[in-house]
Amino acid sequence: MAIERVRAYFSELGIEERIKEFDVSSATVELAAMALGCEGKRIAKSLSFMVNGASILVVCAGDGKVDNAKFKAQFATKAKMLTPDEAVSLIGHAVGGVCPFATNEGVEVYLDESLKRFETVFPACGSSNSAIEMTIPELEMYSRYTAWVDVCKGWQE
Repeated sequence: MAIERVRAYFSELGIEERIKEFDVSSATVELAAMALGCEGKRIAKSLSFMVNGASILVVCAGDGKVDNAKFKAQFATKAKMLTPDEAVSLIGHAVGGVCPFATNEGVEVYLDESLKRFETVFPACGSSNSAIEMTIPELEMYSRYTAWVDVCKGWQE
């Protein structure tokens, strides 16, 4: 199970005890917010795409939606999300638990500007009933991100 890969990765970093597991699903922004008792916009959702033959993750705030024009300007291709089967095989996590930790080799992680307005956010941990609270600097460090991008809309307050 992918959560075990994430737990092993976090164990090496000494933070595995921070993983929160729920008796209910946290597979969507709304469900995760209810499980955590926080605003949906603080859920750090990981969206998986195919870009020029490579799989990437864009981690954005729960209230962000991919802006196709911004995505194309950033990555020089149309935003094409992976299917659920592709997410498992290419990213290493199933939809509902996709996260930027312990991904398959070669997956590049991009963090969207929509996250920068929060002190802490809640990404998943590889399963549809898990999350971890992280500061933005922790998310940068533990996700081993490639770059910050601005590819989402709908979140500006």
